[in-house]
Amino acid sequence: AYIYRASLFFSLALYAVKVRAEAMQKASEAVPSGMLSVVGRREANYKFACLEARKHCESLGVENPVCEISNYLFPDSRVIAGHLQALEFLQENARKYYFTRTKMLPVSGAFHTRLMEPAVEPLAEVLNSIEIQKPLVCVYSNVDGKKYMHTKHIQKLLAKQVVSPVMWEQTMHSVYERKQGTEFPYTYEVGPGKQLGAVLKKCNLKAWKQYNHVDALEDEEAAET
Repeated sequence: AYIYRASLFFSLALYAVKVRAEAMQKASEAVPSGMLSVVGRREANYKFACLEARKHCESLGVENPVCEISNYLFPDSRVIAGHLQALEFLQENARKYYFTRTKMLPVSGAFHTRLMEPAVEPLAEVLNSIEIQKPLVCVYSNVDGKKYMHTKHIQKLLAKQVVSPVMWEQTMHSVYERKQGTEFPYTYEVGPGKQLGAVLKKCNLKAWKQYNHVDALEDEEAAET
């Protein structure tokens, strides 16, 4: 969001989002795929589970099967995306891989995997055709969890993000990295729900103690009364 406000005109940002969404939807329709939210025990080996799920797909005749981690949410929680046959296999064998909970997400495709490769070029073309300014603040990329400010990095990482796993847990560690004895900043989650706060608590309990939730809807109702 910081990128769009500081580096792009809002209308151009919306156009880029539109192109990205349409291209990803088209890629989703090409292959029956999806995303599976997984919570596992400490013994869980997500990459090994994905490997066995791909082998299962190959045994069914699926060519170049995809099953990989698409989102690192917080310790012991991942989103796995890929061919539907692979995700169904993981659900059926959840106990074997020490998964305590699995849930299919209500999405149309395997986002943040190589199945989205057809969507990269259309987005990259749009980003190359519009002027991008240096952002006013450092932006953390969920591609690698690192902060950047160069316009070329914005173009490259926004396109790469389409096919790269979301490193949310790693980004949380980067954002709240502090020298010992340094106080953590105040963190405000604005809007409905406290999901980001719950994730922060899992990633960094000390930083979460400075967390507050602001419900925008409640503020609007209070203002009206």
